[in-house]
Amino acid sequence: MPDCKNNNQLVDIRISDDDIYEAMKDIQGYLDITPKDFKEVYQLASQHTLNRIASSIRARDIMTKQVVFVEPDLPLRKVAELMGKHGISGLPVVDEQERVVGVISERDFLFKMGDSDMNNFMTVIANCLQNKGCLAVPIRAQKAADIMTTPAISVKENATVLEINNVFQEKQINRVPVVDQKDFLQGIVTRADILNISLNIESG
Repeated sequence: MPDCKNNNQLVDIRISDDDIYEAMKDIQGYLDITPKDFKEVYQLASQHTLNRIASSIRARDIMTKQVVFVEPDLPLRKVAELMGKHGISGLPVVDEQERVVGVISERDFLFKMGDSDMNNFMTVIANCLQNKGCLAVPIRAQKAADIMTTPAISVKENATVLEINNVFQEKQINRVPVVDQKDFLQGIVTRADILNISLNIESG
């Protein structure tokens, strides 16, 4: 099973002896190794492993460095084309120096095309069929800056997986730009990136 890179080193994502030891300390009283006990130790050790990895792996270790992004003055037609071409649900908006100034997601398009209840694609289809018209017409002439969410939600390169996952949960988003200390775009992390780490651990 592959390891994960962390600060140019390898982080062992297999359950370690230390993880087992920490798990055994969590079990109260005398430990008699039976199948039930072993299962409990394994479950606790797995949780310790997850916690250790979530605190060790950083955004820079798992981020995608080749990021699709747009500038604020790009027409929304072009923004939609890019998102469709690359099969992504959101992308960062950057200024001329590639500092992240906002984020555009499918939700931003949906919100601008209707009311606050229009929060998924099928609602758009239903409205189009009912109204016999294209709901995108009113925003046809707008640009990225007109619908982007700002200030942008982003994380620093040294943010841990645990911190990134908390951002996903709190902000209800699926991807987040990774920036350096001066907010220059460095990459992007998605929920799938974090899920892949968990699957690798479980498959080990």
